[in-house]
Amino acid sequence: MESRRVEALADGIFAISMTLLVLEVHVPALPATATAGQLVTGLLQTWPKFAAYAGSFLILGVLWIGHHNQFQYIRRTNRPFLWMNIFFLMCVGFMPFCTALLGSFIWNRVATAVYGVSLLVTGLTLYGQWRYAAGHGLLGDDATPEIVRATGRRILLGTQGYLVALAISFLSPPIGLALYTLIPFFYLRRSRIDEHLVARGAQRSGG
Repeated sequence: MESRRVEALADGIFAISMTLLVLEVHVPALPATATAGQLVTGLLQTWPKFAAYAGSFLILGVLWIGHHNQFQYIRRTNRPFLWMNIFFLMCVGFMPFCTALLGSFIWNRVATAVYGVSLLVTGLTLYGQWRYAAGHGLLGDDATPEIVRATGRRILLGTQGYLVALAISFLSPPIGLALYTLIPFFYLRRSRIDEHLVARGAQRSGG
């Protein structure tokens, strides 16, 4: 089975989930005659919603890029892999709920734990489907052992970070939330996988 339909479904789920995040950021419930000061106060009071939205949007962006990069190497699929991908997308679709919960109870340990567990399970599922694809002949010939290892390590680094943040959030929700937000910035730096993809694209263009 080809992988194009899997990618199309994933793009749709990511697009919907990332859009739904903003629906929890509401305009302050103020009369039309509210002063500028009242409006500013109302906006400042909604900062947990804005923070949860921004953090979750970045995290979903990182997950989409990771999923996209995997499918630069995945050439075919099978039934177990399809179900693994469905479970991964189910985790992605759950993110708007976790974000709404966090935005409403920003310092609550249960809310931060639910958020962290969701991120951890999503990351582990992404890692699991990559390892499955690598071990069951679903990758193309350009997926060298080095690329397979580097991709797996890159996914696990974020997952380990979320595990640490989850543990810390039970002791201090603010520090745990700060870590949740900072981890996506690690993926902004260029990696060996990115360099390989750029080089491969240049070779194909030159050919």
